[in-house]
Amino acid sequence: MELRHLRYFVAVAEERNFTRAAERLHIAQPPLSRQIQQLEETLGVQLFERNSRPLKLTETGKFFYSHAVQLLAQTAELESMTRRVGNIERSLSVGFVGSTLYGMLPKIIRRFRDENATVELSLHEMSTMDQIRALKDGRIDVGFGRIRHEDANIRRVVLREEQLIVALPVGHPLSLAKPVLSLRDLGNETLIIFPKAPRPSYADQVLAAFQDRGLAPRKLYEVRELQIALGLVAAGEGISVVPSSVYGLKRDDVSYKELDDPTLVSPVIMSMRALDESRDIKEMLELIYRLYEEEQIDYTVRTDRARDDAGERDKA
Repeated sequence: MELRHLRYFVAVAEERNFTRAAERLHIAQPPLSRQIQQLEETLGVQLFERNSRPLKLTETGKFFYSHAVQLLAQTAELESMTRRVGNIERSLSVGFVGSTLYGMLPKIIRRFRDENATVELSLHEMSTMDQIRALKDGRIDVGFGRIRHEDANIRRVVLREEQLIVALPVGHPLSLAKPVLSLRDLGNETLIIFPKAPRPSYADQVLAAFQDRGLAPRKLYEVRELQIALGLVAAGEGISVVPSSVYGLKRDDVSYKELDDPTLVSPVIMSMRALDESRDIKEMLELIYRLYEEEQIDYTVRTDRARDDAGERDKA
């Protein structure tokens, strides 16, 4: 029994007529009839009730049909996947922290896929520290995070410094008090920070900003992720200091205010293995800068390795 026998049988079973099945298969009817007869002889069973009009399957034929359809579908999938694997030349595994999804990362991933169809791209949400470990273990090839962490085995590129803003419940007095706010204005509020773990994280960047200015929030509320923080802000449980890319989350129950200190920023950092000079890494970095220029987004070209110090440049 061959796959063509299954295809011929399924066509006849679905068309319930040898003539229509032959037209569907683009073959003459007599050869089709012979193929079905050979199939029945091979199996030693009768698959069709020959005297019925339209053609009907026997009980055995119904059983054989259900399994033949599955087998043909699996065969088609196998063929498709094999061709796809044959066309994939390279793979690239990307780690990212959740907050980068509200910025340019989704557009970067889409553009990279469009321009590199033969690269198998996979995405993995993980903290910056987990990205460092995954890079050294070989589980990812590049990471996008926010924490400045020194490691001799890791090369970092600070892509841009993202301005921090304040998320407030709609109607909060601070949203009406001033056109811009300072961290001191937030001193009497419950500060919702994220992520709760693992640490160090973006939460520590926000707390350090207060500490560097001799300030301390009245109360802290630690949560797992940005979306939960914004939900609690909307519920009136407190305020949160978030990256400005969160502006893209158009919520009716949360308002955003700028901060008056331009040094209040959170970096977006691309990390890779120190010795990785692969073509895909270089192409992704070049693509990111092209997108920043297209979107007229301020960015910084800088790496934290001494040999790359000369590569620093800023775009206004």
